[in-house]
Amino acid sequence: MNFPSKLVEDAVMEVAKLPGIGKKTALRLVLFLLREEKDTTADLASALVKLREEIKYCVRCHNVSDQELCSICSNKGRDEQVICVVESITDVMAIENTSSYNGLYHVLGGVISPIEGIGPTDLNLDHLIERVKEEKTSEIILALSASMEADTTAFYITQKLSILGVKVSTIARGIPVGSDLEHTDEVTLGRSILSRVTYQTQ
Repeated sequence: MNFPSKLVEDAVMEVAKLPGIGKKTALRLVLFLLREEKDTTADLASALVKLREEIKYCVRCHNVSDQELCSICSNKGRDEQVICVVESITDVMAIENTSSYNGLYHVLGGVISPIEGIGPTDLNLDHLIERVKEEKTSEIILALSASMEADTTAFYITQKLSILGVKVSTIARGIPVGSDLEHTDEVTLGRSILSRVTYQTQ
Protein backbone atom coordinates (compact mmCIF):
# COMPACT_ATOMS: atom_id res chain seq x y z
CA MET A 1 0.00 0.00 0.00
CA ASN A 2 1.41 3.34 -1.08
CA PHE A 3 0.84 6.35 1.18
CA PRO A 4 0.80 10.00 0.09
CA SER A 5 2.34 11.05 3.41
CA LYS A 6 4.69 9.55 5.99
CA LEU A 7 2.45 11.02 8.71
CA VAL A 8 -0.56 9.22 7.25
CA GLU A 9 1.42 5.99 6.98
CA ASP A 10 2.57 6.19 10.61
CA ALA A 11 -1.00 6.82 11.80
CA VAL A 12 -2.36 3.92 9.71
CA MET A 13 0.29 1.55 11.04
CA GLU A 14 -0.60 2.42 14.63
CA VAL A 15 -4.37 2.09 14.11
CA ALA A 16 -3.86 -1.21 12.26
CA LYS A 17 -2.34 -2.66 15.43
CA LEU A 18 -5.83 -2.74 16.97
CA PRO A 19 -7.55 -6.16 16.86
CA GLY A 20 -9.84 -6.73 13.91
CA ILE A 21 -8.60 -3.71 12.00
CA GLY A 22 -6.60 -4.17 8.80
CA LYS A 23 -4.64 -1.53 6.94
CA LYS A 24 -7.54 -0.61 4.64
CA THR A 25 -9.90 -0.03 7.57
CA ALA A 26 -7.15 1.82 9.42
CA LEU A 27 -6.65 4.08 6.40
CA ARG A 28 -10.37 4.87 6.25
CA LEU A 29 -10.37 5.78 9.94
CA VAL A 30 -7.28 7.97 9.61
CA LEU A 31 -8.72 9.79 6.57
CA PHE A 32 -12.01 10.22 8.46
CA LEU A 33 -10.15 11.92 11.31
CA LEU A 34 -8.38 14.17 8.82
CA ARG A 35 -11.74 15.33 7.44
CA GLU A 36 -13.18 16.05 10.88
CA GLU A 37 -12.53 19.09 13.04
CA LYS A 38 -9.22 19.02 14.92
CA ASP A 39 -11.16 18.84 18.19
CA THR A 40 -12.46 15.39 17.21
CA THR A 41 -8.95 13.97 16.97
CA ALA A 42 -7.84 15.87 20.06
CA ASP A 43 -10.78 14.52 22.08
CA LEU A 44 -10.06 10.96 20.94
CA ALA A 45 -6.37 11.24 21.79
CA SER A 46 -7.17 12.82 25.15
CA ALA A 47 -9.68 10.08 26.05
CA LEU A 48 -7.16 7.34 25.20
CA VAL A 49 -4.36 8.95 27.19
CA LYS A 50 -6.68 9.52 30.15
CA LEU A 51 -7.82 5.90 29.90
CA ARG A 52 -4.26 4.60 30.14
CA GLU A 53 -3.24 6.95 32.93
CA GLU A 54 -6.32 6.83 35.18
CA ILE A 55 -8.01 3.45 34.71
CA LYS A 56 -7.91 1.17 37.72
CA TYR A 57 -8.58 -2.51 38.32
CA CYS A 58 -11.00 -3.37 41.10
CA VAL A 59 -9.11 -4.61 44.15
CA ARG A 60 -11.90 -7.09 44.81
CA CYS A 61 -12.80 -8.64 41.45
CA HIS A 62 -10.18 -7.29 38.98
CA ASN A 63 -12.77 -5.67 36.72
CA VAL A 64 -11.88 -2.30 35.19
CA SER A 65 -12.98 0.62 37.31
CA ASP A 66 -12.71 4.35 37.84
CA GLN A 67 -12.30 3.75 41.58
CA GLU A 68 -10.48 1.23 43.78
CA LEU A 69 -13.77 -0.71 44.01
CA CYS A 70 -15.80 -1.16 40.82
CA SER A 71 -19.47 -0.17 40.53
CA ILE A 72 -20.59 -3.82 40.79
CA CYS A 73 -18.62 -4.66 43.93
CA SER A 74 -19.68 -1.40 45.60
CA ASN A 75 -23.36 -1.99 44.80
CA LYS A 76 -25.05 -3.05 48.06
CA GLY A 77 -27.96 -4.45 46.08
CA ARG A 78 -25.84 -7.31 44.68
CA ASP A 79 -25.85 -10.80 46.17
CA GLU A 80 -22.41 -10.93 47.79
CA GLN A 81 -22.60 -14.65 48.55
CA VAL A 82 -22.37 -15.65 44.88
CA ILE A 83 -19.28 -15.10 42.71
CA CYS A 84 -19.29 -15.65 38.96
CA VAL A 85 -15.80 -16.55 37.73
CA VAL A 86 -14.96 -15.35 34.21
CA GLU A 87 -11.88 -15.21 32.01
CA SER A 88 -11.98 -11.57 30.96
CA ILE A 89 -13.56 -8.18 31.49
CA THR A 90 -15.57 -8.53 28.26
CA ASP A 91 -17.24 -11.61 29.80
CA VAL A 92 -18.43 -9.49 32.74
CA MET A 93 -19.96 -7.01 30.29
CA ALA A 94 -21.61 -9.81 28.30
CA ILE A 95 -23.24 -11.36 31.39
CA GLU A 96 -24.31 -7.97 32.75
CA ASN A 97 -26.09 -7.25 29.46
CA THR A 98 -28.33 -10.28 30.05
CA SER A 99 -29.77 -8.78 33.28
CA SER A 100 -30.01 -12.39 34.53
CA TYR A 101 -27.36 -12.26 37.24
CA ASN A 102 -27.20 -10.22 40.44
CA GLY A 103 -24.11 -11.55 42.20
CA LEU A 104 -20.46 -10.53 42.11
CA TYR A 105 -17.66 -11.43 39.71
CA HIS A 106 -14.05 -12.52 39.71
CA VAL A 107 -11.97 -11.91 36.58
CA LEU A 108 -9.20 -14.49 36.19
CA GLY A 109 -7.36 -12.67 33.43
CA GLY A 110 -7.25 -15.78 31.23
CA VAL A 111 -7.17 -19.54 31.61
CA ILE A 112 -4.49 -22.10 32.42
CA SER A 113 -2.62 -22.94 29.21
CA PRO A 114 0.69 -24.81 29.54
CA ILE A 115 1.29 -24.50 25.79
CA GLU A 116 1.26 -20.71 26.11
CA GLY A 117 3.19 -20.82 29.36
CA ILE A 118 0.23 -19.67 31.46
CA GLY A 119 0.04 -21.37 34.84
CA PRO A 120 -2.18 -20.87 37.90
CA THR A 121 0.18 -18.26 39.38
CA ASP A 122 -0.18 -16.13 36.25
CA LEU A 123 -3.91 -15.71 36.89
CA ASN A 124 -6.01 -14.24 39.71
CA LEU A 125 -6.68 -17.69 41.14
CA ASP A 126 -5.06 -17.36 44.56
CA HIS A 127 -7.06 -14.19 45.19
CA LEU A 128 -10.25 -16.06 44.31
CA ILE A 129 -9.51 -18.66 47.00
CA GLU A 130 -8.81 -15.87 49.48
CA ARG A 131 -12.11 -14.17 48.62
CA VAL A 132 -14.10 -17.36 49.16
CA LYS A 133 -12.53 -17.76 52.60
CA GLU A 134 -12.89 -14.13 53.69
CA GLU A 135 -16.29 -13.33 52.19
CA LYS A 136 -17.98 -16.62 53.21
CA THR A 137 -19.13 -17.25 49.66
CA SER A 138 -21.94 -19.80 49.28
CA GLU A 139 -21.63 -20.46 45.53
CA ILE A 140 -19.08 -20.13 42.76
CA ILE A 141 -20.39 -20.04 39.19
CA LEU A 142 -17.82 -21.02 36.58
CA ALA A 143 -18.71 -19.01 33.47
CA LEU A 144 -15.77 -20.03 31.32
CA SER A 145 -15.58 -20.65 27.58
CA ALA A 146 -16.03 -24.18 26.28
CA SER A 147 -12.40 -25.14 25.63
CA MET A 148 -9.85 -27.62 26.92
CA GLU A 149 -7.92 -24.84 28.68
CA ALA A 150 -11.08 -23.54 30.34
CA ASP A 151 -11.99 -27.05 31.49
CA THR A 152 -8.51 -27.45 32.97
CA THR A 153 -8.95 -24.15 34.80
CA ALA A 154 -12.41 -25.14 36.04
CA PHE A 155 -11.06 -28.46 37.35
CA TYR A 156 -8.19 -26.66 39.13
CA ILE A 157 -10.58 -24.20 40.79
CA THR A 158 -12.96 -26.96 41.85
CA GLN A 159 -10.15 -28.96 43.43
CA LYS A 160 -8.92 -25.92 45.34
CA LEU A 161 -12.40 -25.11 46.61
CA SER A 162 -13.41 -28.67 47.49
CA ILE A 163 -12.05 -28.38 51.04
CA LEU A 164 -13.93 -25.14 51.68
CA GLY A 165 -17.39 -26.62 51.28
CA VAL A 166 -18.56 -24.02 48.77
CA LYS A 167 -21.00 -25.00 46.03
CA VAL A 168 -19.42 -24.90 42.57
CA SER A 169 -21.71 -24.70 39.55
CA THR A 170 -21.11 -24.08 35.87
CA ILE A 171 -23.23 -22.33 33.26
CA ALA A 172 -25.43 -24.63 31.18
CA ARG A 173 -23.93 -25.62 27.85
CA GLY A 174 -26.36 -23.71 25.70
CA ILE A 175 -23.21 -22.01 24.44
CA PRO A 176 -21.56 -23.69 21.43
CA VAL A 177 -18.27 -25.45 22.14
CA GLY A 178 -15.31 -23.34 21.10
CA SER A 179 -17.16 -20.02 21.23
CA ASP A 180 -16.38 -17.02 23.44
CA LEU A 181 -18.91 -15.57 25.87
CA GLU A 182 -18.57 -12.07 24.44
CA HIS A 183 -19.83 -13.34 21.05
CA THR A 184 -22.79 -15.25 22.48
CA ASP A 185 -26.25 -13.69 22.17
CA GLU A 186 -27.73 -12.28 25.37
CA VAL A 187 -30.74 -14.62 25.50
CA THR A 188 -28.60 -17.79 25.26
CA LEU A 189 -26.07 -16.46 27.77
CA GLY A 190 -28.81 -15.38 30.18
CA ARG A 191 -30.46 -18.79 30.05
CA SER A 192 -27.08 -20.45 30.63
CA ILE A 193 -26.62 -18.47 33.83
CA LEU A 194 -30.12 -19.23 35.08
CA SER A 195 -29.83 -22.93 34.14
CA ARG A 196 -26.40 -23.46 35.69
CA VAL A 197 -25.59 -26.91 37.01
CA THR A 198 -23.28 -28.31 39.69
CA TYR A 199 -19.77 -28.70 38.33
CA GLN A 200 -18.67 -32.33 38.00
CA THR A 201 -14.97 -33.19 38.41
CA GLN A 202 -15.36 -36.64 36.89
